[in-house]
Amino acid sequence: MSRVGPEGGAARRRQHAAVFAALGDETRLSLVSALAAGERRSISQLTGASRVTRQAITKHLSVLEHAGIVRSSRKGREHLFALDPEPMRELREYLGRVSEHWDQALARLKALVES
Repeated sequence: MSRVGPEGGAARRRQHAAVFAALGDETRLSLVSALAAGERRSISQLTGASRVTRQAITKHLSVLEHAGIVRSSRKGREHLFALDPEPMRELREYLGRVSEHWDQALARLKALVES
């Protein structure tokens, strides 16, 4: 029997896991940070002065896009990438619920120890 935790079920857990995994890389975090200003940016703009190759940036953007963190569109021959903040908002809410559960558990433990 599977338990539905504060995250809302198996499908939601898989989505959260994909977002956590995508954000678990320094280069991808850097790309998210670069896109956080809200402007759509090309691979050339995202590569900038970085020592990471365009191919590597493309692969990292693909991981972020698969997780739903980044959206791409075409403008002529260029692919432009933009941040979709919704998956991270959902993670923030999830972490808030998990944190609340831990706070409650710790409060119960403290009350038990102090009684």
